[in-house]
Amino acid sequence: MAIDNEFNETYITFGGHIELEKYKFLYFVIMFTAYILILCSNSTIVCLIWIKKSLHEPMYVFIAALLLNSVMFSTNIYPKLLMDFLSEKQITTHSQCSFQGFIYYSLTGSEFFLLASMAYDRYVSISKPLQYHTIMRKTTVKILLVLTWLLPACQLVPSAVIINTSQICRFTLNGIFCNNAISKLYCATPRISYLIYGVFILINTVFLPLLFILFTYTKIFIICYRSCREVRRKAAQTCLPHLLVLISFSCLCSYDIIITRLEISLSQTARFIMTLQVVLYHPLFNPVVYGLKMKEISQHLRRLFSLPFSPELHIPSSCDHI
Repeated sequence: MAIDNEFNETYITFGGHIELEKYKFLYFVIMFTAYILILCSNSTIVCLIWIKKSLHEPMYVFIAALLLNSVMFSTNIYPKLLMDFLSEKQITTHSQCSFQGFIYYSLTGSEFFLLASMAYDRYVSISKPLQYHTIMRKTTVKILLVLTWLLPACQLVPSAVIINTSQICRFTLNGIFCNNAISKLYCATPRISYLIYGVFILINTVFLPLLFILFTYTKIFIICYRSCREVRRKAAQTCLPHLLVLISFSCLCSYDIIITRLEISLSQTARFIMTLQVVLYHPLFNPVVYGLKMKEISQHLRRLFSLPFSPELHIPSSCDHI
């Protein structure tokens, strides 16, 4: 696509679709169904946490924030993707593409920061149970939530400025939505500064939160190993879902780092399938994990949908502080 002089806009064509004319209705039905499921499943648990006072605890607030982040992440991708499936031309403007990429990486960074906040919450709950409510006050939770969404966005502002002031020489993006692949469209990309800035963002938004999460869960495992059986059981119930989500999200994010950032060659079909997995799998995985693995949420969901639930026999224990 060329530059539209009348509106002073540069148009970019998405070139990552596979046999779109042949399968466009199939793609649309699958992705539309997935989007509705993402909205309904995530929103149901968020509303449940909002309504039920018994779930007004820091751990569940962070879970609600994580699921809300998934809804925003999907809404940034799906509406445009669905329109492209049914359009004759899969195009977008340079400014819209830049904005979509900014939101995409900002929310990705927020996911890691939220998981780090959840790890800190579990660490305080298990290692300092008597001081838990003093440390994890409402003010502390609010500050952590603001920082999880604000810090990644602030770090990406220089990137947004650079992108909007760069000149485009190629107008076909090898993808189905805007991500780091847009950097290949520019006439001259400062390679060293671009890589240094990318590494800086990667360290701050991915590796540092990951190291903090690994550190906190290592401490938790050590504490649980030295504690009674009831502590180990309850720690596993609350920590396992967080670890599953972390592993899932880290594996999917590695695609963007390995394929897009490092410019590793991959067939268009494989790239298309892996891209769909990033936007399809994880936003659906979160509510399934937290809906099934978190006992309190699972109980409320069963009551909501009138499913039979057999409560476990609870024996009072000195380890009930978790």
